[in-house]
Amino acid sequence: MLDSLGNLEKTHSCGELRESDVGKRVVLMGWVAKKRDFGIFTFIDLRDREGVTQIVVSEETAAKAHAKAKNLRGEFVIAVLGEVVSRAEGTHNQKLSTGDIEIKASELLILNEAKTTPFQLEVAGSENLASEDTRLKYRYLDLRRPQLQHNIRMRAKAVAKIREFMDARGFTEIETPILLKSTPEGARDFVVPSRIHAGKFFALPQSPQILKQITMIAGFDKYYQIARCFRDEDLRADRQPEFTQLDVEMSFANQEMVYRVIEGFFQHVFKLIDVELPENFPRMTYVEAMRRYGSDKPDLRFEMELADLSGELKDTDFAPFASILESGGEIKCVVARGKADYSRKQLDELQEFVKRYGANALAWVKLGEAETTSSLLKVLGQEKIEALARAANAAEGDAVLIVAGKKSVVAASLGALRVEIARRENLIDKNAYRPLLVTEFPMFELNDETGNYDAAHHPFTSPMDEDLEMFKRAIENEADHHLLGAVRAKAYDAVINGYECAGGSIRIHQKEIQALNFKALGLSPEKARERFGFFLDALEYGTPPHGGFAAGIERTCMILCGTENIRDVMAFPKTASAQDLMMDSPGAVDNSQLKELGIKIVE
Repeated sequence: MLDSLGNLEKTHSCGELRESDVGKRVVLMGWVAKKRDFGIFTFIDLRDREGVTQIVVSEETAAKAHAKAKNLRGEFVIAVLGEVVSRAEGTHNQKLSTGDIEIKASELLILNEAKTTPFQLEVAGSENLASEDTRLKYRYLDLRRPQLQHNIRMRAKAVAKIREFMDARGFTEIETPILLKSTPEGARDFVVPSRIHAGKFFALPQSPQILKQITMIAGFDKYYQIARCFRDEDLRADRQPEFTQLDVEMSFANQEMVYRVIEGFFQHVFKLIDVELPENFPRMTYVEAMRRYGSDKPDLRFEMELADLSGELKDTDFAPFASILESGGEIKCVVARGKADYSRKQLDELQEFVKRYGANALAWVKLGEAETTSSLLKVLGQEKIEALARAANAAEGDAVLIVAGKKSVVAASLGALRVEIARRENLIDKNAYRPLLVTEFPMFELNDETGNYDAAHHPFTSPMDEDLEMFKRAIENEADHHLLGAVRAKAYDAVINGYECAGGSIRIHQKEIQALNFKALGLSPEKARERFGFFLDALEYGTPPHGGFAAGIERTCMILCGTENIRDVMAFPKTASAQDLMMDSPGAVDNSQLKELGIKIVE
């Protein structure tokens, strides 16, 4: 029979007691992490969110408690009353913060029992953990692990730091609705049927973008929100269908003003892990980042910049390379220092890796002590191979890894390859934090499937002042439509250690420019009015210049906690296929509910 808690209250946590507490009578409560039976003595490691304390129950001094202790198993919930005593000499446990003391129990209450857990909660090393699907199914058990307890509490501290920072700078926290109108911003909306208005739908916010701009029109001047956002898109390690962001907007703001808030926000939050970020983040334009690193979120903790070999090969007779250069493509490489000893198997693995990003092949040059060898030796000859190695600034012992193709494919494949090599060769300093502001993003991206231009960020981003006339000309004259691809936006990202941690822009605040932007994106005036009429109307009532950013809470916390998986900093995440294994959702609903909503499932 289980014991009743009654009016008993715990006096300390399981991570709190020290030598200075010896002699105190205490009450601890928690879960049984381990039990060790030594005949007349039973030792219990009692765990709560603050840590672990060793309990010793003696048959001689606490016979009733000792009898109960014999029946304990892992994860039983218990309360212990006893005295803090010093551990015997030679038995101190340096792995525990409470390792110098133990509790000599006088009374033990079993508050609840527990089935045998489907996986071990305490294991050494992440490689020994149960499968992620199993841990997500029993997330309430997984969350008992000290590492996840630490991560979730770190997240809470980060959010508290954010509010502290924003409040001190005069920002007003404003909560915006979750049920909105569907105004697609790039990703697919999650839609919610309306029972009262049959056949009509709400949408969950991809971000509070329009609403935070409307708060500027409303005169709040400085807005922020810890905003829950929803996007029905394909997932990856740092993406979830629902996520949280710090959402910020400022009136009468230019880029420099927003940059200072971004820098200050990250500096403030990173003090949680005793990291001093630079007062002014280094800056790099989008074009430079893509040229040097093949990525708009480069990891600067290691070198290995891309080198352009197109000039060396502009007169090549090798048909595949010649065809690529004639069609506007390029040929680039990265140099793996000291890796001329890459085996054929390793090179084949790297080739399969870049193919995931659209590359057709990975060519290579290896500068050995005795000779320079290459997969291109037969088609280019020794002299040209050595010229390529010089152009890549490669030295003896290095491997030059080459990709040719469309500029976007070369950038994506080599950008990913440099990170993959750095991970394999342990080139990344895990204790380094390298922030970067990436600026002057393109305003539009050409959609290869439709031939139209899409908004590179969202349709409310302002063009650079220097590009405004080109922007107008590209929209008003069909012959100049291609110039949209050259228009730069007042858009920027904050990148830390290869993660896009924040992104934003200066917004369009004039109705005429906003209407032109909708036209550039292929929206007719009628369609623009249908989707955004309320916003276009609002722009006519004295809209101040404004801009802002959104910072990903989960991605920021990933860096703070030293994990590469976004699910490690979320209490109840979804799987890579957007399922909640614990609740078994998404799930079916009753036909009566569907009928009430006017919805029919079509097989």
